[in-house]
Amino acid sequence: MRPTNSTSHWLNGRNAGNYEGMDFAHTGIGLGTHYASALFWALPFEAWLAAYPPRTPSGILRNAVAMAAVAGVVDYGIVPKRLTPGWELTLSRKSIVWAFGSLAVGLAAGALVTRHVGRRTA
Repeated sequence: MRPTNSTSHWLNGRNAGNYEGMDFAHTGIGLGTHYASALFWALPFEAWLAAYPPRTPSGILRNAVAMAAVAGVVDYGIVPKRLTPGWELTLSRKSIVWAFGSLAVGLAAGALVTRHVGRRTA
């Protein structure tokens, strides 16, 4: 649970990443913060897709990778240290890259599902 707990570092300080158990103060806040950040990045991604709709699933994936890269630059290069995801407290750089890759996959999957459902209901 340490990577999830580390996301609560904005409230619990740097030691949040050292907490291995599960509780609301670390795990609950970490999960809530992570969920809110995923929604935060999904909003501009969906706006981008609405303004410049890609024609293929690979175009959606390409745009999702670009948005995840922007998220990584913003999260670890622009925002104050206290507002980063906090994963650097427990994960290697390689694992953090994989985490942002997972964000890209999630953004693309969500966009593909909503477009598929939208076509079926239209």
